[in-house]
Amino acid sequence: MRAAMILCAGLGTRLRPLTDWLAKPMVPIGALPAVGHIAARLGASGWGRLVVNVHHRPADLRSWAEGAGAAISEEVELLGTAGGVARARSLLGEGDVLVWNGDILSDLDPRALASAHEASGAAATLALVPRAAGEGNVGLGVDGRIVRLRRESFGEERAGADFIGVHVLGAGLRTKLPERGCLVGDVYIPALREGAYLASHVVTTSFVDVGSVEAYVAANRAWLAARGASSWAAPDAIVGADIDGSIVGAGARIDAAALRCIVWPGAHVRDRVEDAIVTPHGIVRVHG
Repeated sequence: MRAAMILCAGLGTRLRPLTDWLAKPMVPIGALPAVGHIAARLGASGWGRLVVNVHHRPADLRSWAEGAGAAISEEVELLGTAGGVARARSLLGEGDVLVWNGDILSDLDPRALASAHEASGAAATLALVPRAAGEGNVGLGVDGRIVRLRRESFGEERAGADFIGVHVLGAGLRTKLPERGCLVGDVYIPALREGAYLASHVVTTSFVDVGSVEAYVAANRAWLAARGASSWAAPDAIVGADIDGSIVGAGARIDAAALRCIVWPGAHVRDRVEDAIVTPHGIVRVHG
């Protein structure tokens, strides 16, 4: 059974105040929380074993995981991306594991990434979007191997790229994971220094990092545009006023116009509001 881990333990500092009220992977993007979109893509692609790590507001994710059939790895103290995967070893089982940052939404095909990794024989394979040579946080050699990561070079560079936060961590490197630390800085870069082969899987698919309020709003607007709709409301939302350009979550109530808004599940719009994120806890104004 293929195993995947969605990294969900971060504090979501850049997404405050939203993450004061809800764990970052649980912020709604259209009809699902962010982590729900990732899990749905993995599930549809054949990943039957799914693990999420939690730290900030763990109860938010625990309730979702129960319904999604995902296992929870709770971190009392933040362990970093490498430490998080290491701690979840027993839940993930043996072998390669696909790792997906919980704030990255993408239409990437995880099966193609896994196949590329298996064919390469690499210690790890990173999903990348292309850039010109010298640009981005990754550099690629003539055979597509990674020769630059962050600012450190390990060979002649032919093309640049950006890492999109989705990768396959090989079984061999999993045995070397520290109890705390970063997969890139504390695992991949040291492996490259030792001559390890890290492969690239270059894609042109879309991706968005929902780590900031601006990016979060853009992700919701992109979700609505992809549906070809001017607005969307959950089936159990009570809509009694204009919601043009808005997304209205489950159990929300609209008693006054909500224009170009993201209305969270359970929120109540009592007075006209425009260009805002409306939550049960407060309203965050955004640019139109």
